[in-house]
Amino acid sequence: MPKFAPEGIPYFVVFGAITIAVGYFGGIFAIIPGLVLAFMFYFFRDPERETPQGEGLYVSTADGKVLITGPVHEKDYLDADCVQVSIFMSPLDVHVNRAPCNCVVMSVKYNKGSFKKAFSEEAFKKNENISTVVEEEDGLTGRRIFFRQVAGSIAQKAVFRKRPGDHLRRGERFGMIKFSSRMDIFLPPDVRLRVKPGDRVRAGETVIAERIKNG
Repeated sequence: MPKFAPEGIPYFVVFGAITIAVGYFGGIFAIIPGLVLAFMFYFFRDPERETPQGEGLYVSTADGKVLITGPVHEKDYLDADCVQVSIFMSPLDVHVNRAPCNCVVMSVKYNKGSFKKAFSEEAFKKNENISTVVEEEDGLTGRRIFFRQVAGSIAQKAVFRKRPGDHLRRGERFGMIKFSSRMDIFLPPDVRLRVKPGDRVRAGETVIAERIKNG
């Protein structure tokens, strides 16, 4: 049986009721809200994923197209040199977000902002977002990762279901962004990227980077 993100339930109820009401009073005109309802089921789909196993792997936190990769100094939350991967999610992508590695949530901050197009240069600086810092587990104390769920011009609501102190396993669901949106991930500097701009990735399944082993 198909699985859906719980955030879709209000949409299913509202558009389901509208479709029934229009069908009762307007007959064929029910096809319009019916198509919207069908899209809501499609958009809030939450397929199972097979997460890769192996030491030092980081999987994508979102489905979509890679916009940016490369070294950067993240000054707002980590104040450290990092490797950035930014992903754009179109309305046709699965929007459920998943953890990049085994980690514990350190902080979660909701930031109000604008709703510029998610793929624009200004989006990650000015758009409404949820910014989360996690610390890696598996004996890697002190290694922190920062990711940011960025709302876009259509998506105006991000959801993070966890709280500080909660543990996440690699590939575990932690939230979603409704409709087109963006995800920015900042990994430790000692990783080797496995993706590049233009690549398509899948949350919890595509390996975006791997830790460079010493020696």
